Amino acid sequence: MATNSQIWRVRSLKAHGIVILLVLDLCLQCVTGYLSSPHVGQEPPYSRDAQPVITSPVVPAPSSASPTDSDSYASKCPSGGECKRLPADCISCSYHHNCSYGKPASFSCKSKKGVHCTGESGQQQKNFSLSVTCQFCWQLDPSQYRCSNPTKCMTVACPRKRYNATCQVLDHVHCLGKRVFQKGLYCNWTGGYKWSTALALSITLGGFGADRFYLGQWREGLGKLFSFGGLGIWTLIDVLLIGVGYVGPADGSLYI
Repeated sequence: MATNSQIWRVRSLKAHGIVILLVLDLCLQCVTGYLSSPHVGQEPPYSRDAQPVITSPVVPAPSSASPTDSDSYASKCPSGGECKRLPADCISCSYHHNCSYGKPASFSCKSKKGVHCTGESGQQQKNFSLSVTCQFCWQLDPSQYRCSNPTKCMTVACPRKRYNATCQVLDHVHCLGKRVFQKGLYCNWTGGYKWSTALALSITLGGFGADRFYLGQWREGLGKLFSFGGLGIWTLIDVLLIGVGYVGPADGSLYI
């Protein structure tokens, strides 16, 4: 027969075993819950050594830039030509702004990487001197740069309206400052409407509103059509207004 001490030891071992099993079960539940948590595998929201990430679309990430972007100018740079005749994008010059405005000034230039040119003697050279008129790019003659021309700018207005155009200097024109600049220009775009056609329709079929229909002014055209040209008075007035250019296309463009 088992003694009391042996029975007590058996009961004690059973109690310890149950406690150990409960602790293991609890630990197992914690581990399973952690592994199934959606935060596992994700980086912590804050880190002491983490660097700030720029998310603004204005500053692109360095990895998005193509390694050949810096050499894209080489495709439009003639090889073996005279250095002074190279486009502005093919050379790098040290411009100084203490020259006399409107007068020629000499600047030290060199061809960019991958661009080969020659001097006046026909020998290949890297550094050369370039004579440029002392003026900023936005001061050039309008024939020496190209500007954007919007189609939502009213040309017929008093006072005349301006718009901010983005202008770019032509390749073979050299100037001081940025080659792409903003400039306020008058609205001078055209939608393809002819002044002679509008005037001819106003004289011949103006009583039926044909001139207004042609210019895209449907409300005025219907008004003239159902009022027989305002009994002739409206027709005569429109002939005068279109003749002097006061009445123009409905989209705000100029006649051609």
